[in-house]
Amino acid sequence: MEHDCAIIDDKNAFRYRAAAIIVEDGCVLLAGNGVDDYYYSVGGAVHMGETSEEAVKREVFEEAGVNYEVDHLAVIHENFFIGSSGLKGVNFHELTFYYMMKPMGKRNLTGQSTTMSGVKETMHWVPIDELDKCKAYPTFMKKFLKSEHRGVEHIVTDARD
Repeated sequence: MEHDCAIIDDKNAFRYRAAAIIVEDGCVLLAGNGVDDYYYSVGGAVHMGETSEEAVKREVFEEAGVNYEVDHLAVIHENFFIGSSGLKGVNFHELTFYYMMKPMGKRNLTGQSTTMSGVKETMHWVPIDELDKCKAYPTFMKKFLKSEHRGVEHIVTDARD
């Protein structure tokens, strides 16, 4: 079994993730599940010895069932938050590399994935214009998708309060 780049104990956790920004027809692809009341980015832990680019391609295939190609590294996100679900109350320091994926011109998904705790994940095409109407993480996504970018952005989010 692969080892995730993560350190987790009873009170604190560090996690290194790779996530995808997939946009088709004015919609962004987000994941959800039957336990959490929010949507989240498609992606997951980088394994030991794996590059973040390899990880994002693997995670997108595992979750969405489609082989998207990487366009470019878009965001390095430092995220501080308190865990939920199986990691409720844990202080997280998460570092995520967000990759913009090349559009494929279709929204056909075949993935069958589950969360770390075994809950079935579902994929959702959320219209970018309606992102502010739903609870979705990362919170910077709508603003990011509505503006022009050059290079890699560094975004810090602190939701521990």
